[in-house]
Amino acid sequence: VQLQASGGGLVLAGGSLRLSCAASGRTFSSYRMGWLRQAPGKEREFVAAISGSGSTTYYADSVKGRFSISRDNAKNTAYLQMNSLKPEDTAVYYCAADSDSWAVMTKRYDYDYWGQGTLVTVSS
Repeated sequence: VQLQASGGGLVLAGGSLRLSCAASGRTFSSYRMGWLRQAPGKEREFVAAISGSGSTTYYADSVKGRFSISRDNAKNTAYLQMNSLKPEDTAVYYCAADSDSWAVMTKRYDYDYWGQGTLVTVSS
């Protein structure tokens, strides 16, 4: 599976962005998808995950109620809608895929495939 993340950019605090993650391959719906982020000087942090069918999602407490993960299996694409952005959301955001389709909570950092990352900068 090859992943291509896009949609990052510069936004004012309180604004919104939608990240996209386009995946190659014909079995996209069998993969759990996740978004993780890494801010400068910090460790990579789990943000959100969605099961292969899209029926189950899981969020980090820091983004719950502000971010929404979704997927369109017909388009082989996962999304991260980010609202009410804060300066502390500034990071490189990575999308990831794993063949354990349902482990949205138990495998927050265990992914087989990673995209290249897209930079989100939130200015105050």
